Amino acid sequence: MDYYLLTDLAARVGYHLALSGAETFRVEETIRRIIGAYGIECETFSIPNCVMVSLEAANGKPLMVMKRVDFHGNDLESVEKLNALSRRICAETPDPSVAAQWLDETLKGRRHYSVPVYYLGNFCAAAGFLPGVWRHAARQPVRGPSWPHHRFVSRQMDRRETNPFFSTIVEAFAMAVPAYLAAGFHLVDYIDFVIIGTLMILVPGLLITTSMRDIIYGDTSSGVSRIVQVLLSAFAIALGTAAAWRVTSGVYGMTVASGSASYPAWAQAVMIFVACTGFFILFNVHDWGSVLCALGGVFTWMTYLLCRDLGMSIYSMNFFAAVVSALYSELMARSRKYPVTSYLVISLLPLVPGAGIYYTMSLGLGGDVQAAVHKDLRPRASRAASPWRSCWCPRSSASSPRRTGKAESSVRKVKTAAQTGGSFYCSASM
Repeated sequence: MDYYLLTDLAARVGYHLALSGAETFRVEETIRRIIGAYGIECETFSIPNCVMVSLEAANGKPLMVMKRVDFHGNDLESVEKLNALSRRICAETPDPSVAAQWLDETLKGRRHYSVPVYYLGNFCAAAGFLPGVWRHAARQPVRGPSWPHHRFVSRQMDRRETNPFFSTIVEAFAMAVPAYLAAGFHLVDYIDFVIIGTLMILVPGLLITTSMRDIIYGDTSSGVSRIVQVLLSAFAIALGTAAAWRVTSGVYGMTVASGSASYPAWAQAVMIFVACTGFFILFNVHDWGSVLCALGGVFTWMTYLLCRDLGMSIYSMNFFAAVVSALYSELMARSRKYPVTSYLVISLLPLVPGAGIYYTMSLGLGGDVQAAVHKDLRPRASRAASPWRSCWCPRSSASSPRRTGKAESSVRKVKTAAQTGGSFYCSASM
C-alpha cells in the first residue's frame, strides 16, 4: 500500500473540509477515521489556516503532509459531500489510488446555485430580516437596488482575492450608501430596518457557530481564532456603514427613530422561513435538507417567542431557543446521516445579532461612546449564558429614521431606539 498516497488523500479531504467552513474537530476526526480504516494510527492537527497529518510508514520512517488553508468559504454542500465520501472510504477501504479518484469525482460533482438564484438568495436573506419590507414594500424602493450591487461588489472583491476584512468594509459601504441617499431624498422610510436587513448578509453566522463548537470540543485555539475573525467582521461592517453615513451626512443627516413595529407570530414565522431560505442558498445547501434547515430556524424563533410570552429573561429566552435549535439539528443530522453543521448554522440564524452592530455604530457616531460600549457588550454577555449560541435581543424596536438638524436630539433618539424593549422581530434586528 502506498502510505504517502493514503496520507495525502486524508490531508486533501481535511483541507477541502476546512476550506468549506467545517469545524476543526470534524476535520481532524475525518482524517483519523480515513487512515484508521486501514489499520494505521496517525496524528492530526488542524487550525483554521493549516491541516497536518503524520504517521509511521511500514519501513518505520515518519511521514507527514501539511496543507495551508486559505480564505474559508460557506460551502456546506462540500461539507456534506466530503462527509459522505469519508463514510464510504471507511466502509469499503479501497486502494488509496481508487479513493483518490473518488475524491476527485466528489469535488467535480459538487453543485452550486446559478447566479440568478444566488441573487435571489441575497434578496430573501435580507428581506426576511427586514420586517418593514413586508408592511411598507411600496415605501422601500431602495430595497431592490441595494442587494444586487452588493453582490456585484462582493464578486469583484472575490475575483481580486481581496482580504476579507477590507472586502467587508467595501460591501457594507456599498449597501449603506444608497439607503442613506434614498432616505435623504425622502424616498424610503424605516432606514434602520433597511440597513439592518442588508447587513445580515454580511454577518458571519457560520464562523460564529463553528467558533462556539470548536471551544466546546476543546479546540480552544481554533475557537478563539474564529472569534477574532467574527469580531473583525463586525468591526468591518460598522466601519463600512459609518463611512457611508459620513459620506452622505450632508444629504441624510443623523439617524433618528420613531414609531414601532409589531408582527403576529405567524408573520414572523414566514419572515424567518424566507430569511433562512435565502441563507441556505448562500451557504449552498441543496435537496430536501435545505427545507429542513429553514424549518429549524422557524422552530428556534417560535421557541424564543414562547419563552418571551412566559415572561423569561433575555438570557433564558436565548438559552432555550438555542437548546431547541441544537436538539433539532442533532435529530435531523443523525436521522438523515448528514453533518449537523448545515442544520445548526441555519437554524441558529434568527438569534444572530444584527442591529447591535448598527446601533453601536450610530451611538458611536453620535459621540456617546459609553452607551456604544454598553450596547456592544450586551450581545457578548448573552452569548456566554448559552453553550451553543445566543444574542442580546431587545423586546421592542421603534425605528423609522428621519432627517434632523439637531445632533443632540438625534443622538438621544437613537439611544432610545437602541435601548427600548418590546416585541419587534428582533433576532436579526438586535
